Amino acid sequence: MKIAVIGAKGLPAKQGGIEHHCEELYYRMVQKGHSVDLFARSSYTGSSVLHTYTIDGVQVISLPCLNVKGMDALLSSALGAIATLGTKYDIIHFHALGPALFSWLPKIASTAKVIVTCHGLDWRRSKWSKASSLLIRFGERAAVRWADRLIVVSQDLQAYFQKTYGKETIYIPNAPSSFEEPDPTFSFGTSLGLKPKHYIVFVGRLVPEKCPDLLISAFQTLEPSECKLALVGGSSDTREYTTKLINLAGHNPDVIFTGEVTGTHVAEILRQAKLFVLPSELEGLPLSLLEAMQAGVPILASNIPVHQQLIGTQRGLLFPVNNLETCARWLNWGLQHPQELAIMAKNAQEYVKANYNWNDITSQTLNIYEQVYLEPNKLINIPGQFSKESLHSRKNNA
Repeated sequence: MKIAVIGAKGLPAKQGGIEHHCEELYYRMVQKGHSVDLFARSSYTGSSVLHTYTIDGVQVISLPCLNVKGMDALLSSALGAIATLGTKYDIIHFHALGPALFSWLPKIASTAKVIVTCHGLDWRRSKWSKASSLLIRFGERAAVRWADRLIVVSQDLQAYFQKTYGKETIYIPNAPSSFEEPDPTFSFGTSLGLKPKHYIVFVGRLVPEKCPDLLISAFQTLEPSECKLALVGGSSDTREYTTKLINLAGHNPDVIFTGEVTGTHVAEILRQAKLFVLPSELEGLPLSLLEAMQAGVPILASNIPVHQQLIGTQRGLLFPVNNLETCARWLNWGLQHPQELAIMAKNAQEYVKANYNWNDITSQTLNIYEQVYLEPNKLINIPGQFSKESLHSRKNNA
């Protein structure tokens, strides 16, 4: 099949769950003999003009965009949707709700089948203005209206679309990224002032909904020790918030901002952490959490539904979202009870290995492509009247 991908910033993946998702997924599809064109943003690829290059067999087409908060995603997605009309694609796959705003265009102007994956309810993210959030909400409704299949990455998202729209969706989760073995000498971590098993780590974009400010505040309540806090990640249209975090940390030498880190350096810092903490108030299905579980690192996370799905009661510690006092208490308990956390970490590692695998995810996604490709073109449902067509669950596609 000939597949077009719209919504990822570009490849290779640097920072961002969607980029890592696409890197893992479409490389495997190319290996299976399919053709994949991924429409990227020039603000990410560093190309100022239309430019095409190949990463692991995936053809990346860098499109012009406005390097303005929120607008680069919308413009590049619109241009990507227009660009697909000049080539006969079998499948056009939109990733995220904002880009899905333009899913109607190939649906009415081409013979391609349209797939949308919802990686999270992005309109809820604090960094967006009211206008941007509204546009993303329109993208959500467009996905429900125009997509031949709507995929979600968590059970919580599946319940949301059923309750809000009466829309059946297909649950296909993310999985941990594939990293090469990190440097056993821990040279990069040492250059940051870290010692193996003597630091707490947060991995993710420095954005309000991930609540790194709460983690910094909780860490600063701990009794002085050799333990440090490493915040691994850069800003994402959130420079003011990043400055706020730096000011919150003050001149505490035990709070380390690494900036954006990629590849084996992420694996090196993650795998040698004493405790991984993700205090988010909003997530789709966080890759960083899956990667920590895969690495056997003990987990402390907020009790939002997707974290409850992953952590349960035996695979880590959960605290009430936005509750500083409880976060600090569990943080202190976790540092004092390494043996108990080691048992939970082993349970988490085995759980991820059994349930979250990119080869399975690729097969399930290709099954969806093949099913929808073989279907005849049908009339589009009018808003508010959704068909009861049978959409296969993840279990049936496995």
